[in-house]
Amino acid sequence: MQQLKTLLVALVVVAVVLAYFSLFTVDQTEKALKFRLGEVVESGFEPGLHRKMPFVNNVRKFDARVQTLDETPARFLTQEMKNVIVDSFVKWRIEDERRFYTSVRGDVDIANQRLANIVRQGLREEFGKRTMQDVISGERVAIMEVLTEQAAVAAQNLGIEIVDVRIRRLDLPADVSDSVFDRMRAERERVARDFRARGHEAAERIRAEADREREVILANAYRDAEQTRGEGDARAAEIYAQAFTQDEEFYSFYRSLGAYTRAFSDESDILLLSPDSQFFRYFNRHMND
Repeated sequence: MQQLKTLLVALVVVAVVLAYFSLFTVDQTEKALKFRLGEVVESGFEPGLHRKMPFVNNVRKFDARVQTLDETPARFLTQEMKNVIVDSFVKWRIEDERRFYTSVRGDVDIANQRLANIVRQGLREEFGKRTMQDVISGERVAIMEVLTEQAAVAAQNLGIEIVDVRIRRLDLPADVSDSVFDRMRAERERVARDFRARGHEAAERIRAEADREREVILANAYRDAEQTRGEGDARAAEIYAQAFTQDEEFYSFYRSLGAYTRAFSDESDILLLSPDSQFFRYFNRHMND
């Protein structure tokens, strides 16, 4: 009886062990390959519980989540043979686990090395097509788009899907930075001088136009004043002529009184004249009368 119980326990243990080695699970964040004596026989497992043959099949799992390749900053030459330091990173994940295993033996480090070579080659080509000014002034987005497309095509042979290629930072060597900043400063000074020259030109043009308008206004005003003065003088002469023809005696007397008044308008005025001077001609004549 005791032997029977021992046998049953042994059978149960064997059954549990066989069940343990006959089943495996695949998580949602994993991809799995089933091998038979070292040869890949099945892939593309859905998340859940799956069967395998104990001691004949073995299973290898890979992380299916997005991986990050953080590249070490490297130097690349631009079109004018100047160095630029590029800090980039790549986001990728396993798309085809069978090809991933056969191409890089399922090793993430090897995959990162292969991807790093692909991205470096792409950066070398793209920066070699562009000048330093192009790289700095805003073609970074275009470079990243091209790199993502090229890396995606090359990574298909590795069973990898490229999610994104990003340039985190662009730096210039100290000597290049100083040269670029000097050129930028010189360019800004040139633009400033150009603006100042245009401003001076516009100011001179406005000042000349204002002076011309001023001269025109003064000339027109002088012309109008002379015309008005001439009309006034003509009118005054006409009035004097009419007054003279109406009463010549009174007109002569009135003109003489006006002359006397203007000559002796102040008590301190002194006028030395001969008594028979023409100035007193009208006065003497009437005094004798």
